[in-house]
Amino acid sequence: MPPTSQDAPDAAAPKATPGLDPGSEPLSTGLKQRHLTMLGLGGVIGAGLFVGSGAGIAVAGPGIVLSYLIAGVLAMLVMRMLGEMSAAMPASGSFSVHAERAIGRWAGFSAGWLYWFLLVVVLAVEATAAAQIANSWAPAVPQWTWVLIFMVVFTASNLAAVRNFGEFEFWFAALKVGAIVLFLVLGSLAIFGVLPDTDPVGLTHLSGDGGFLPNGWEGVISGVLAVVFAFGGLEVVTIAAAESEDPARSVSRAVRSAVWRILFFYVGSMLVIVTVLPWTMQKAGLSPYVTVLDSIGIPAAGTIMNIVVFVALLSALNANLYGSSRMVFSLAERGEAPKALLKVSRGGVPQRAVLASVAFGFVSVVLNLKWPDSIFLYMLNAVGAVLIFVWALIAVSQLRLRRRIEREAPERLVLKMWLFPWLTWAALAGMAALVGLMLTDSTARPQLLWSAGAAAAVLVVAGIRELRHK
Repeated sequence: MPPTSQDAPDAAAPKATPGLDPGSEPLSTGLKQRHLTMLGLGGVIGAGLFVGSGAGIAVAGPGIVLSYLIAGVLAMLVMRMLGEMSAAMPASGSFSVHAERAIGRWAGFSAGWLYWFLLVVVLAVEATAAAQIANSWAPAVPQWTWVLIFMVVFTASNLAAVRNFGEFEFWFAALKVGAIVLFLVLGSLAIFGVLPDTDPVGLTHLSGDGGFLPNGWEGVISGVLAVVFAFGGLEVVTIAAAESEDPARSVSRAVRSAVWRILFFYVGSMLVIVTVLPWTMQKAGLSPYVTVLDSIGIPAAGTIMNIVVFVALLSALNANLYGSSRMVFSLAERGEAPKALLKVSRGGVPQRAVLASVAFGFVSVVLNLKWPDSIFLYMLNAVGAVLIFVWALIAVSQLRLRRRIEREAPERLVLKMWLFPWLTWAALAGMAALVGLMLTDSTARPQLLWSAGAAAAVLVVAGIRELRHK
């Protein structure tokens, strides 16, 4: 199929290349550059940062800055690899399509279904957590009612038109980014004693209270395990790029702007937190942002952060519903999911794929509400480390596809991986080290083993399908 203007950022479209040409998507192209840019910035900023970072600080102390730096660099390398492939070959299935082209059908099948399962299970976590916050504001409304409201609202927005998803995410992400920027400004002013009733704290809390590494490098490594999965979510940018007016240019711009700024937001926030207050004041389960804002005299800090976390959860719910529907639609396009899911509305929305994803989301919510410590816990553990499997497939795919693109269609390489192939191999080594660390960590080990079991089950199904196909 001849390439369209969406295939490359240049005015002159490159020639079609067998096995590499992305072809045309039946989906709409309603996403604009600002949507993708803000999705890249806000898609990874969620409750894991605003609340979950407290657990990392509790084990690493000020060394959490290094933990986030290590985890952030790994995520940044993965996104650069994914950005390179997605700019060259935009597709709604993103890394699942790349894995199929680079490794084989079994890899695309496995990556796609595991990621879909991950997203729809996490939907339940986000919907339930947002409902708990809403229920604390309006106790008269039962928690299950809030869950139903959220799911219905975001299902409707995803069914209507892709631009609705883009607008929701744009403003959600803008609020989250604005909150972090304001926090960084206020925290910096507090460090230098510029705010009223504050004295300069300098670097006292970084070097005191047991030193910068109170629990040694072991604490830093434990911190990496606690925070690395908070970087999941960036992948949705490359899925969404296929529905923009100029996929190649859009995804390359979004990836370039997102990875550096997110690293700055994450590491910068942690640096402010452990500088303003002693790290021993941070507790797992409590937002370190609230603790800092309270200490510098910001009124109603807890309420403000509750609102930000609430928005972050709804934003993640919206993005995950979108990402899961496009992933299962892409699987159906390639014959790896029921063909009935290929039904597309006049507006270019895969409605049945959206409904299939939200249906399983509802099932997950019911399991979460009824059996949070049994069935749902097993499901949550089964997807907990899936992200590492997906990242590894991205790296292997990039290693293989980069050479093919250079040989067959070098003009498509509008975004390149740094120091290829050395940094790709370094990223794979980092993932292997992460798996090894999870095996030795009593808290992370069950999650890894359950996720390995889920991955093995999907691989068995993929292998059987491969044999039947041959």
